[in-house]
Amino acid sequence: MTGGWRIDERKGAASELHASWPAVDAAPGVRAVALCRVTAPAVVLGSTQSESVVDRRRAGAAGISVARRRSGGGAVLVTADDPVWIDVWIPSGDPLWHADVERAFDWIGSAWASALGSAGLEGLSAHREGSAACTRWSKLVCFGGVGAGEVVTGDGRKIVGLAQRRNRHGAWFHGACVLRWDPALLVDLLDLPEAERNEATADLAAAVAGVADLVEAAGGTAPDASTVAAWLIAALP
Repeated sequence: MTGGWRIDERKGAASELHASWPAVDAAPGVRAVALCRVTAPAVVLGSTQSESVVDRRRAGAAGISVARRRSGGGAVLVTADDPVWIDVWIPSGDPLWHADVERAFDWIGSAWASALGSAGLEGLSAHREGSAACTRWSKLVCFGGVGAGEVVTGDGRKIVGLAQRRNRHGAWFHGACVLRWDPALLVDLLDLPEAERNEATADLAAAVAGVADLVEAAGGTAPDASTVAAWLIAALP
């Protein structure tokens, strides 16, 4: 426990990490935060996406599995260290709890923006105006749009994606912070015509920024997943 938060580091298949959180199941009344690391890369689909959006032949050849989360949004490619996957649990009735699903993201978006300010990044902000499509691929790819609480750079590029699922005990937030952004890694696994694959890669390349890339461009030392997790934990209320 640190500052009233249970701190976990979780490892496993993406499907296992999304299926349950044992520490929260055992003590749902305790705030919790976890750095999640997958043991094998996977494309994680949103709750309403069809598995047909993934080209199974390409994914199989690349050794990448397909998993599903119970929260909405588009597809995300997860590897052991990128994006930095951090889950947060807030019990219902907690001072940070908010009944409004969109307003519930306010505090965690602010915490992420503050945390990444520790890297010396300026101009970051948490999106406050509902969902917005920053590319035509927003329904297909998580980082193709910006939702409530998600963190963007001063020029509008997305840097942290958020999703939320709820039950009667509380809210489980998924956070994904990009370190190095190469949209082709995910786009190549999607079932798209070749021309659209090229368009998606170009559009998404311009819509997203990676923390490590930005820090290095500013002359700093690129952070790893553990460093980003420490920044976020320090920024939690």
